Amino acid sequence: MAEQQPTPAEFNRLVIDEFRANGGRVGGMFEGAPLVLLTTTGARSGRPHTNPAVYLRDGDRVLVFASNAGLPKNPGWYHNLVADPRVMVTIGTADGGTETYAAEAVPLEGDERDRLYAVQAELDPAFAAYQAGTTRVIPVIALHRLNLAADPARNRAIGEHLRTVHDRLRRELASVRRDVDAFLAGHAEPYAAGTPAPRLGEELARHCLTFCGALHAHHTNENGAFTVFEKEFPELAPALDRLRREHHLVAQALTDLQALLADLTSGTATADADRLRAELERLARDLEEHFAYEERHLLPALGA
Repeated sequence: MAEQQPTPAEFNRLVIDEFRANGGRVGGMFEGAPLVLLTTTGARSGRPHTNPAVYLRDGDRVLVFASNAGLPKNPGWYHNLVADPRVMVTIGTADGGTETYAAEAVPLEGDERDRLYAVQAELDPAFAAYQAGTTRVIPVIALHRLNLAADPARNRAIGEHLRTVHDRLRRELASVRRDVDAFLAGHAEPYAAGTPAPRLGEELARHCLTFCGALHAHHTNENGAFTVFEKEFPELAPALDRLRREHHLVAQALTDLQALLADLTSGTATADADRLRAELERLARDLEEHFAYEERHLLPALGA
């Protein structure tokens, strides 16, 4: 039986995990290739999305190429950048680590685009094949590192975006809790300890897991952004240290919640389904305290 191949999303996740675990280096088909992680804001969803991309340094700029392996359409991350050019860049450093910084994405045009794409195609012939295999002109995007302290308007935009993401996560968690309450209300008959608990429906479990994934992605991206904030606003260091610790605790809570969901959707669960409600209530309480602390300390510094 042929081995099942990962989906594009699963493949990206494997590359991203390897990148973060190995200081920006990966093996397999990307071994030796200079990779960068781009975290963009979804043009339709408003959620953060992280994708690996091959890059080329050009002076102070980092160039990325929306090749999409020569497919007919531009990759999703390129459409996100067109809609919102703010991007978080994670790149390997000379000491074997990584750094994350805020950047502004600027698509290049005309002769400048053509010249720099030709440089990349000469360095890596795969890019010549990508362009030859499609009728679209593959975009070249320059990423300009932002100096947050020198750009108050940009800071305010970042702060407002942070508030918007928090409010969306609050609404999503409230929606998950309502769905769980409705589920438990439909299984009001008591069941003996040690006997199978009511089995969660796939849609409810997927709703819970989608929220867990969105929250985890938000905190992962924030950890990178905090490195930038710490350099630009040294006075925030104590608050950022606390927020990082809380991110770790939330990550563990999400891992426990996902394990509980797996148990309750297995059909042979012995866990008490009411525990799911209790865990969500605890998460909501802790998360609201975390969001409030973060907004109280970061938003004034960002001018939002």
